[in-house]
Amino acid sequence: MLNTFPRLLDLGFFAPTLLRLAVALMLAWSAMHAWRNRRAHPHMPLPMLYNQPWIPALAAVVELLLAAMFFCGWHTQIAALIGIAGVIKYAVYRRWWPEALAVYFPLSPGAAFFMFFICLSLLISGAGAFAFDLPL
Repeated sequence: MLNTFPRLLDLGFFAPTLLRLAVALMLAWSAMHAWRNRRAHPHMPLPMLYNQPWIPALAAVVELLLAAMFFCGWHTQIAALIGIAGVIKYAVYRRWWPEALAVYFPLSPGAAFFMFFICLSLLISGAGAFAFDLPL
């Protein structure tokens, strides 16, 4: 089948880069939200962790590190696996602990859904252009 803009197919290597940057921005925003609200509900019980006051700060730091990994393209596939696990955890928590999610994970269900598939795509396709990942 003929393509409408065949010259744009030469830029296909930049598509994973745009996806990486989108996930990095989503995670950085989520980290900023978690950091600002780390003292809002210090006794919010979470499953298996109960009410530890250091959990929101740890979540913010982990999300910020993941955002930096996606932004720089450093071990992108590992970051994508961690992102997929985080979104699955979000889906499980959303069902049973919706009040905790309002504080710790501010993304909407639709944004989390898209983040899951973007991370899955990055897991399969790799980091794209301008990344520190080197294919072996």
